[in-house]
Amino acid sequence: MRRKNVNDYLAFIAVAREQSFTKAAAQLGVSQSALSYTIRTLESHLGLRLLTRTTRSVSVTEAGEQLLNRIGPHFDEIESEIAALSSLRDKPAGTVRINAVEHAAETILWPKLSPLLLDYPDINIEIISEYGLKDIVAERYDAGVRLGEQIDMDMISIPLAANFCFAVVAAPAYFQDKPQPVTPYDLSKHSCIKLRLPTHGGFYVWEFSKEGNELKVRIEGRGAFSSISMMRQAALDGLGIAYLPKDIVDTAIADGRLIQILADWCPPRPAYHLYYPSRRQHSPAFSLVLEALRYRRA
Repeated sequence: MRRKNVNDYLAFIAVAREQSFTKAAAQLGVSQSALSYTIRTLESHLGLRLLTRTTRSVSVTEAGEQLLNRIGPHFDEIESEIAALSSLRDKPAGTVRINAVEHAAETILWPKLSPLLLDYPDINIEIISEYGLKDIVAERYDAGVRLGEQIDMDMISIPLAANFCFAVVAAPAYFQDKPQPVTPYDLSKHSCIKLRLPTHGGFYVWEFSKEGNELKVRIEGRGAFSSISMMRQAALDGLGIAYLPKDIVDTAIADGRLIQILADWCPPRPAYHLYYPSRRQHSPAFSLVLEALRYRRA
């Protein structure tokens, strides 16, 4: 059976409720003759008389009343939902989902977005922290956060912070009976603290660079974690050498709880970027998130 145009049913609802072709035509913005033709076509399609017409009035038949009672509330609900969606254009509301690495989530996203949540009670923020690269479109994220060098060229991206460095650190107790590494090659003789990458099931490869010489070092060690806060704690506890964002170990380096090594092999890395798939019209909530996270150089 061929489906009728939804507009035919909307036309019927308008006439049935107004009990007037004249008023219904004005409401719908069509001519009376066009509206009358639409109703006759619908009745022919259904094989039922829906309206009783006289020169002075229009009333619904038993079949028409049954159809009106069954479909009318559903169309009212659809219109209500569409109106609610339309209001989002003007009212910042809804959920914004962001996939980010743990370091960016803790040091950039949450400090900048927590004040936004206090100011806009109808906005919800969902931050999923993980290190594997995600297809944010397929997994229904609004945006992702990764280092600038990791983002696909077809994504729109904005920087969230300045470039930063990694630091190779270990507790003084760890070096009591072993020499400190002088080059990244020396790490093969040490126990290193590993970061597990969930996407590929492997471990993060440590990256170094000096005077144009770039190295990637696969390390070994007794501890492996999926959280950099756990890696930092393991380093503080003397388990081995860790490779971590420098800002999260600066305090421990300054007060002597950790020793930084190979600093000349750890130049600044590209900053974290927020990325998303297109420049299409954004919801007010997402636009506010973008503005709150945008990096502004001092």
